[in-house]
Amino acid sequence: MSITSAIVLFAVTWFMVLFVALPIGLRTQGDEGEIVPGTHAGSPASTNMWRTARWVTAISVVIWIALFVVITSNWISVRDIDWFDRLDPRPVAGETDG
Repeated sequence: MSITSAIVLFAVTWFMVLFVALPIGLRTQGDEGEIVPGTHAGSPASTNMWRTARWVTAISVVIWIALFVVITSNWISVRDIDWFDRLDPRPVAGETDG
């Protein structure tokens, strides 16, 4: 895995974890009963994005390490998910054409 692939994998993992974590523990302005004029009742009452970002980063690092190990160790390869047999068959060791 190249460094660019590793960075892209981490970024995708980080944003996926962020989108899962954002609604956890969310208190809306409607829940609090104090709606700021000009905002929606479903807007967050208060945010602590730095704390959320730290948690998301910690969880993403753990998930990224697991994904990195699986990808680089070839436990799962492209051939494992070739459900329609579209890839060429693997050559058998010792066989030659001819």
